[in-house]
Amino acid sequence: MAPKRKGRSRAAAGSWLRRIVAAAVVLALLPVVLTLLYFPPFVHPVSTLMLKDLATFTGYDRRWVPLDEIAPVLAHSVIMSEDGQFCGHYGIDLGELKVVLDGALAGEATRGASTIPMQTVKNLFLWNGRSVVRKALELPLAVYFDAVLPKRRIIEIYLNIAEWGPNVYGIEAGAQHHFGVSASELTARQAALMAAALPNPAARDPARPGPGLKRLANTIQRRAAKSGGYVRCLQ
Repeated sequence: MAPKRKGRSRAAAGSWLRRIVAAAVVLALLPVVLTLLYFPPFVHPVSTLMLKDLATFTGYDRRWVPLDEIAPVLAHSVIMSEDGQFCGHYGIDLGELKVVLDGALAGEATRGASTIPMQTVKNLFLWNGRSVVRKALELPLAVYFDAVLPKRRIIEIYLNIAEWGPNVYGIEAGAQHHFGVSASELTARQAALMAAALPNPAARDPARPGPGLKRLANTIQRRAAKSGGYVRCLQ
């Protein structure tokens, strides 16, 4: 009887292992499939944070708007603030990434090197917080995402899923929440303040900026005014 029980235990363990491997494969392929599904403009993706808000019954405010109904200065401000090489790289800014890695190897404090495609796949498929595992997943996903979707579609998705306050997602809900205007009516100053708040929307209020946020918005506003070729892929 003992050998039979041992055989059944091994079979059960093998079955569980196969299930775990199958689940891992499905999870790995899910972003690949979803990225293809996100190509049509009528598809409005949601972020993992939005799903969390639904799962915890807190709800959220998000009003999808196409890129053509967003003030161009807002998109320009976000690109010049978050990812100046957005139109030129292929999902990853290798030059910036090298600088960050060299600094880390030299013992300097780590800083972000996330591009807009990297932030978009993180928001769509992954989780928040610093993690080597998450970053390792983020890099190839960003390259794939950038290869499949046009730049205009990438920035459209990003602006419609980015968090601009507690339970406030997307630029339309963010503009209405902070300034009482639609995304198409944002001024250059308001756009710069919205972009400046993006890295930490829980602590930065674009409608009530402190001195530091004002200085950062000044820099972003100047860069957006001279963005020129840096935003050529949105034309």
